[in-house]
Amino acid sequence: MIVIVTGGSRGIGSSIVERLCADGVGVLFTHSGSDEEAAELAGRVGPLAHPVRLDVAGDDAPGRLFDLAESLGDVTGLVNNAGVTSRIGPLTALRDEELRRVVDVNLVAPLRLCREAARRWADRPSKAGKSDRSIVTVSSVAARTGSPGEYVAYAATKAAVETMTVGLAKELAPGVRVNAVSPGTIETSIHARAGEPGRAWRVAERIPMGRPGKPEEIAEAVAWLLSDKASYVTGAVLNVAGGL
Repeated sequence: MIVIVTGGSRGIGSSIVERLCADGVGVLFTHSGSDEEAAELAGRVGPLAHPVRLDVAGDDAPGRLFDLAESLGDVTGLVNNAGVTSRIGPLTALRDEELRRVVDVNLVAPLRLCREAARRWADRPSKAGKSDRSIVTVSSVAARTGSPGEYVAYAATKAAVETMTVGLAKELAPGVRVNAVSPGTIETSIHARAGEPGRAWRVAERIPMGRPGKPEEIAEAVAWLLSDKASYVTGAVLNVAGGL
């Protein structure tokens, strides 16, 4: 079996790739330009990991990605993990091009990839009400907090993909299960890329568990939702947020 993971070269994505490959699952993972990190991950994980440089917001991305994945084997899962933030700051400071990029990568791309999956899996019958096809989208606790003064546009896209998850789960059942994982503040390089490397620990004081999460903790949740152990779970948004 093959699972597609977008944004798989670093952070939460790379942990998802590692976790799935450890279970013997083949993974085709995308990256938008981190060639060295993608090659290092593939070399470390082994032959089950297949990197591809691809902009998930590109016009031909859904078809190209699924064609590549199907050339490797039977595609049974899609993990919409790729995501971007703007630089930390109020919405008034966001330029139009930044706003469009946040919406294109975080919302439009997952919608288009889910549509491609639904079209390609449409003729796959469910077996006794169970599905061997699964979509998991990585959301964020920002969908509930709104992230004022920092990432309002990002938060809005994450709220939207949670709504997508609920609606699409009902639309595609019982043939395809559709779920989301909502991480809290996770210690990854996304904070540095947004302009504040120490943000994860700065906000830790308001997390009931008293610390940021680890990418591996999100990967465990994603792997569970993809697995047969979650065979009766669809339309769920699983919070992995340390109590937030």
